[in-house]
Amino acid sequence: MRAAVLHTAHDLRLEAVEDPPLAADEVRVEFRSGGICGSDLSYFFKGRVGDFALREPLILGHEVSGQVEEIGSAVRTVRPGDRVAVNPSRPCLACDYCRAGRGNLCREMRFFGSAAVFPHIQGAFRERLTVRADQCHVVPASVSWRAAASAEPLSVGLHAVERAGELLGRTVIVAGAGPIGCMTVLAARAKGAGHITVFDRVDEPLAVARACGADEVVNVDKEPDRLDRYREGKGWFDFGFEVTGAVPVIGTLFSVVRPGGRIVQVGMLPPGDTPVPVNKLQSREIDYIGAFRCVGEYATAVAMIASGRIDVGPTLTHDVPLSDAGAAFALASDRSRSVKVTVHF
Repeated sequence: MRAAVLHTAHDLRLEAVEDPPLAADEVRVEFRSGGICGSDLSYFFKGRVGDFALREPLILGHEVSGQVEEIGSAVRTVRPGDRVAVNPSRPCLACDYCRAGRGNLCREMRFFGSAAVFPHIQGAFRERLTVRADQCHVVPASVSWRAAASAEPLSVGLHAVERAGELLGRTVIVAGAGPIGCMTVLAARAKGAGHITVFDRVDEPLAVARACGADEVVNVDKEPDRLDRYREGKGWFDFGFEVTGAVPVIGTLFSVVRPGGRIVQVGMLPPGDTPVPVNKLQSREIDYIGAFRCVGEYATAVAMIASGRIDVGPTLTHDVPLSDAGAAFALASDRSRSVKVTVHF
């Protein structure tokens, strides 16, 4: 079968790879759609994501949907022909974090398309993928392959707002209008946020954030003083979500989140230590917490997409064949032209 294999930064090849054997508790899924994530872009352009550097060829991709082709002898939850969204997380289910219900922190996590461990965990941009049955979530025929593949980024947004706490009627600011920023807007709106502001440096993704439910969007390049009113009185927002992975944005959020508020770090920052305005954190008693991937929110994301409660459609801007992978990654990196680019074979 064919797979999109990254050898070094900018060197992405469509190559033949072998199917692994199918275990009794596993499922073989035919790839139908996959989303290019910010982490895929970082591997492609930089050869790394945060502290995770490429050390061997890596099949990219972790946002994926497909059709069940074959099942192992012990599988009872899906059957051949089922349409499924595939959770890219494969926790061990046995370590202390898994037993405590925090599988995203699993000591032996195997996450599609990740250089966090060596040998790397190969990703999902391949014609067929072999996964554990519990990673497969059945979706109805009314859900497009592209929307089903969006369950993973939506689950990240849902986990971020879950980490934040009670949002009902509260004020929220989201830094970054990329795919995860827009998914965070969708999740915050679904959770009852009273007012959502999104800021970014590019108009086009801000328009998508507006379509996803943002009440206010701010282009900080064009209107650099627009957020100043929220700095008055020691800040205004109850919750801030840092989704850009840009270090200066952390300081911006600490200046507009009110005393007693909470900031959730969602974006992956550059390697090494990051400066944090600890004096504001301390004197204003602002909580600064991390959100990493998701836990049970993947199933919730699938259910919300399937029911129509959340519409990920506004984020799905382009679909490109993997035979033109270079063009797909170039398009996905151009924020003036795209938000979420999906790929297919």
